[in-house]
Amino acid sequence: MSKKLLVVVDYQNDFVDGALGFEKATKIAPYIISLVKKYEEEGEDVWFTKDTHFNNYLETQEGKNLPVPHCISQTKGHELYGELQSLSRNHTVIEKNTFPSLMLANLLKDTAYEEVRVVGVVTDICVISNAMILKAFFPDKPIIVDAACCAGSTPEGHKNALAVMKTCQIQIENEE
Repeated sequence: MSKKLLVVVDYQNDFVDGALGFEKATKIAPYIISLVKKYEEEGEDVWFTKDTHFNNYLETQEGKNLPVPHCISQTKGHELYGELQSLSRNHTVIEKNTFPSLMLANLLKDTAYEEVRVVGVVTDICVISNAMILKAFFPDKPIIVDAACCAGSTPEGHKNALAVMKTCQIQIENEE
């Protein structure tokens, strides 16, 4: 069994260059793709999460607070960005309809990974939510967030999320 796990959080078209896309998200694409390929070459595991909504999105609590339809199932915006769409076919993909994924943590509970590395978007929403849930489930396992492979909704949001995670004993690497 693989000793390390890479979790790529919500690196989907709508968060990169679609409905909620932003420039910083496009800039980290080569780093994430390179990291996925490195994990593959080393025989390590890669899992992806996908923010997943449906046509009733605007009627949900999230939709009322963020009235921008995005990551609607079966749309281009829901797909993983660029080359990751094809790379993901060899890996676990977890769809989630809220910021953190309990399914991600539950699937990991019976595994023997020595560490879990988290990358993706948005640092101050879904990355922090998933990193915190993983830390809660696995308090003695290294949970690592690679800051160079994450993008926040704003530079301040990104920086603040990294600071909070660091305070909660999540290891932050490649901080700018």
